[in-house]
Amino acid sequence: MDTEAVRSFVRASELGQLQHAADELGVTQQAVSKRIATLERELDVRLFTRTARGVELTLDGQAFLPHARTIVTAVDRAIAAIRQGSRALRIDVLGLRTAQAVVLHDYWRSHPDTNLDVVTLRVNDPRAAVAAVQAGDIDASFRSVTDPATLPRDVQMIHAFDSPLELLVGPRHPLASARTLTPSQLRQHRIWVPGIAPRSEWAEFYDQLATDFDLRIDAAGPNFGNEVLLDILADSTDVATLVGSRDRYAWPTNYDLRRIPIVKPALAYPLSLILPRANPHPGLRAVIAHLGSLTPLPATAWRPSWAPTPHTSDGDN
Repeated sequence: MDTEAVRSFVRASELGQLQHAADELGVTQQAVSKRIATLERELDVRLFTRTARGVELTLDGQAFLPHARTIVTAVDRAIAAIRQGSRALRIDVLGLRTAQAVVLHDYWRSHPDTNLDVVTLRVNDPRAAVAAVQAGDIDASFRSVTDPATLPRDVQMIHAFDSPLELLVGPRHPLASARTLTPSQLRQHRIWVPGIAPRSEWAEFYDQLATDFDLRIDAAGPNFGNEVLLDILADSTDVATLVGSRDRYAWPTNYDLRRIPIVKPALAYPLSLILPRANPHPGLRAVIAHLGSLTPLPATAWRPSWAPTPHTSDGDN
């Protein structure tokens, strides 16, 4: 089996587009497409469904992906064994537009010589990310386990940074003209966060947020992606959503969407970093130092009860 074809499949599945995979692998989109087509013929299955926005895994592709990652990891480890210090630092983020990816990009811009590989595991249960760290498939993951007592002994979770929330609304929403908002002003307004996955850290975050501030958080309906959500917000008179202040969103100018900071208190989504206790990748030290240099939230900010204490590991809480 062609391991570069397997690597192309893994990167295309993580990025959702053949062109993005080609850019990261330093080859043409045609080369990636040919590799995957050859792999599909060899396996006698279809791994992807082509869509207008890129590629999506078929059921066979989903079944093959964890094994493909194992193959790629094994190849990388074999190469690293004879090229000490050459292995890229591989970090999992929830999405390439999230605050985690934005902060990592800022780090990389100030340290352009860093051999960094940013991936998205596309798993909702943080325990799957923990397992990937244990297996060595990734070096660290920006995930939070809301019950740190369940973490394996060879894995630790540290506070990374806090992401203040903003309300994102269209121009016709009743709160659109506000410069800032308090949590009490959000009551009775529909805050739509579609596709909240059961057992995910964000499901527990929104549950506690809604309870503590008596907010109406609506998770109804499937998540069709950011583009559809932004389309709906632009035309709506009653739908709003919550986004992180560092999350990267783009929309047509005529949408006239507004991002409104929430204050008194600020509402913070806590971001953690999961990594091995013993022998972590040497590149993690500088990344963690960069995270520690980010501007902290005011002491009055709200964080969920399970959030790790800043700058301490789960074992020190």
